[in-house]
Amino acid sequence: MYHLGIFTGNDLKQKSKAFLIEHFGKSGDYYFNVIRGIHTSPVEPIRLPKSIGTEHTFKENLTSEIYLAEKIKEILVDIGANFLSLANDKLLDFTSDKLAEGKAVGWFQNKMEFGPRALGGRSILGDARSPEMQKKLNLKVKFRESFRPFAPAVLLEDVNEWFDLESESPYMLLVGKVKEDKLIDQTSDQKLAKGLEKLNIARSKIPAVTHVDNSARIQTVTAENGIYYDLIKSFKKKTGCPVIVNTSFNVRGEPPVNTPIDAYKCFMATDLDLLVLGNCVMEKHKQINFNLNIK
Repeated sequence: MYHLGIFTGNDLKQKSKAFLIEHFGKSGDYYFNVIRGIHTSPVEPIRLPKSIGTEHTFKENLTSEIYLAEKIKEILVDIGANFLSLANDKLLDFTSDKLAEGKAVGWFQNKMEFGPRALGGRSILGDARSPEMQKKLNLKVKFRESFRPFAPAVLLEDVNEWFDLESESPYMLLVGKVKEDKLIDQTSDQKLAKGLEKLNIARSKIPAVTHVDNSARIQTVTAENGIYYDLIKSFKKKTGCPVIVNTSFNVRGEPPVNTPIDAYKCFMATDLDLLVLGNCVMEKHKQINFNLNIK
């Protein structure tokens, strides 16, 4: 017998394990259905034995079809997209260059995330060092208010150098303060700023992901994240910064993209500069003769 637990976004603030123990007892199988909520495997039920707790890998948080390289190329050819197919090392080098130039990148790799956060499968990425990136992504890509915050993705090995965080946060659920030595001193006028005025003040070396109280909702990234981890490492090698902006690959009011066609449509309907689908790379200014009527 399975118990079905359905959690909403607000439940992320609660202790879900305690909730289950209270309502269902300490034994049995539990299957978590994700509705903008808790992160677990979408396929297999998780058994909670005597010691309440779940041990599962990051990959168990991924769902949907994997689009192989040849299938992605076939789709892009049918659409009429102008793209380059690059080997991994060249893909990472090219994409990290564009991030360092301040470009907004649509990033589509492997399976889609199953849960409330984009984790590097269907993500929009940007340079966390850019004072303009938050406003750019909000107004020209996500089509929402400019003050909406974004989250940082940081290499796990560097998290303690940049944030006050004592544990891993692979699912972008934990909040920590930006380290004091990464903050920027405020002028007397800036300290007096109120309301929306505060949003235009660069508070740290990574202003695109620093909230007005100097906090951030952090995603720690490890080698288990595959090419996403490699991309941030490549970005760090070029910039000295192991932190990038990571937000869900969608616009306001729409679900995250799931298929290559979804991703290309979102790319063309927004001010994203670059789209990376597997090992295929597209630049916006080179897209001319394309057909979005394919399903």
